[in-house]
Amino acid sequence: MDVQQVSRSRWGRLLTILGVCGVSFFLHGSAPAVSLMESRNFVAAREMVAGGSWLIPTMNGELRLAKPPLPTWAVAAVQQLTGPTEDLGLLRWPAALAATLLVLFFWGLVRELTRTAPGEAVNPGRTAWLSALVLASSLLVVTTGREGQWDIFANSLMVGGLWLLVRGWQRPRHGWVSLFGAGLLIGLSILSKGPVPLYGLLLPFLLAYLVRQPQHRQLVARQGWSTAVAAVVALVVGGSWPVYIWLEVAPTALRVARIETASWGNRHVQPVWYYWSFFAFTGLWALVALAALVKPYAQRRAEQYIPYVVALTWLVAGLILLSLVPEKKERYMLPLMPPLALLVTGLLRYWESTPRFEWRRPDLALVRGWGALLALVCVALPVAMAVLGLPGFGVGSTQFTAAVVLFGGLAIWISWQGVRLARPVVVMAGTLTVMGSLLALLMPVYPVWEGRRDTRGLSHVQDMRRLPAVAGVASWRSLDTLHVKQVWGAGRAVPVWHPTLDSLAQLQQPVVVLSGSLVGSRLPTGWSRFVHAQVVDSFYLGRGRESGRWLVSRIDPI
Repeated sequence: MDVQQVSRSRWGRLLTILGVCGVSFFLHGSAPAVSLMESRNFVAAREMVAGGSWLIPTMNGELRLAKPPLPTWAVAAVQQLTGPTEDLGLLRWPAALAATLLVLFFWGLVRELTRTAPGEAVNPGRTAWLSALVLASSLLVVTTGREGQWDIFANSLMVGGLWLLVRGWQRPRHGWVSLFGAGLLIGLSILSKGPVPLYGLLLPFLLAYLVRQPQHRQLVARQGWSTAVAAVVALVVGGSWPVYIWLEVAPTALRVARIETASWGNRHVQPVWYYWSFFAFTGLWALVALAALVKPYAQRRAEQYIPYVVALTWLVAGLILLSLVPEKKERYMLPLMPPLALLVTGLLRYWESTPRFEWRRPDLALVRGWGALLALVCVALPVAMAVLGLPGFGVGSTQFTAAVVLFGGLAIWISWQGVRLARPVVVMAGTLTVMGSLLALLMPVYPVWEGRRDTRGLSHVQDMRRLPAVAGVASWRSLDTLHVKQVWGAGRAVPVWHPTLDSLAQLQQPVVVLSGSLVGSRLPTGWSRFVHAQVVDSFYLGRGRESGRWLVSRIDPI
């Protein structure tokens, strides 16, 4: 079976997508250090597995109600299956699986949106397949899918909900089954990040799909009752946990809700134009993404393969809605990646399906420019490795030689076939290959590069767990609020402790105490009558001495 046959067969397409997802989301998954958001998720999951409540999560012994629990349940389930683990590669598997589902759901969604497109008659399903590959290799999707936090779950499940909504509306026979499934997935998306995916993904899509689209409105009206049932299912599933929390811990839930709502306007505030460079977050597809946004150029080329106006409206509506919220972060742009991947694919399909002699000058310039930029990246990478002194890639090393051969060969191939002959399929394949090669070669050395400026020999909180003086001591406490990354490194909950003379007098077992100053100065007057305290070691909070140092003490009852 040749490459052309593989790209036309359903199994060949599925295996290709799974292969790209495997490299994008799973390969070297343990490489980066744990992030802040991951620390919060992993600590809460660890406490669930250690005997805490799965319905009322805690983080460092305190209620954790700021985020819905589904992503935490997924990580806790991994720990239930594997046993207590701090292997970041394993703990990131749920996020990687969610990213893979995002790509597969998007594949299904685009199949429904392009089923009747004129350009699909010759090669049915190719547009959806290419769209999935573009999304799976887009920079923001790759980075988010490799990190165990909330956004990838919420967006993945919502795209699945969109797929089943469109499937149910466009297939009247047994459409209620798809719509019921859509309600379930949308509800699970709400359980992943509350109303955020409704605002950032569902609302823009519905605006694009229904406004000025009378044929779509007729389809929805025909499935009115089933759509209403889907909405009820979504609200019941998505609202189940918030209602339970409200019934159980209403005062705390109300306080958290007020803090979270206020944070949208006073935390991580950025100007309204902060997301202007969103197209660059497709990574190596950025030039095509920018061209696909130029409606006079792109629409008449792409609309025979994709619903261009729907995709562009979906993207613009999402961009406007996200920009109106004062709180902004790069990963919040994730809802923009699916419609952008669809727009990119519309141009790719035009270029690959249209004979060269029918191209206009902009088409030739774009394909060659894209190929030239990609070839330049391939040439620049080994040079950057040598100049920056990338660990393990010194000039003359085996890794450096392999990188020179690999990226040099790609540069020659792309320059000849993609630039000189202007073959878009070659540039597309080259983009996927370069992205995969970067992840395969560079991710293993990322932790070393990340720690290149670390002060050597510093002790950290994870080192304290091996001290003989704390071995066997079950209770760890902190006299100050300990950063959640430090809590993760401690390997257990380290709740804040406010000791009184009565509590010290009643102490039966030793306690390990972490503090930013000498423990004796923090205990109430007269403490020495009831307990004995001694400093056993200290640790630094970050990579350098300037990060600050905390003390580790042991308090024993007398």
